[in-house]
Amino acid sequence: MAVMFKVKKIDHVAVCVEDIDAAAEKWRAALGLAVAERELVESQRTEAALLPIGGASIELIRPRGNAGLEKFLEKRGPGLHHVALEVEGIEAALAFLKAVGVPLIDEAPRRGARGHKVAFVHPKATGGVLVELVEPDRET
Repeated sequence: MAVMFKVKKIDHVAVCVEDIDAAAEKWRAALGLAVAERELVESQRTEAALLPIGGASIELIRPRGNAGLEKFLEKRGPGLHHVALEVEGIEAALAFLKAVGVPLIDEAPRRGARGHKVAFVHPKATGGVLVELVEPDRET
């Protein structure tokens, strides 16, 4: 079956951490990557720091009241959390995925880091990998 929406690129790979400053220093010391943007995403109860690599980023995320991320750290410790894919037309992408029976965490987009529209696809759909769909807000 053909997918009825366009995946444009990997937007970011998110790593859940307990301490963004300590984690950012490890990425800088090991790979020379530096934090370019940092923000508190109040709607997600998450702190995020972006370390750009070409057209994508490593996103360090820390819970600031986000129960899901707190549970992730408690259960697994720091590590890879999700892969984010930039899509064209996130609402249409979600409608298509729902129509063909792909399990979703979000059936409608919400605001994420950088003000972008985001929605998560359930890991059951991808063999255990949490996937975030991202549509940049071109007005920000």
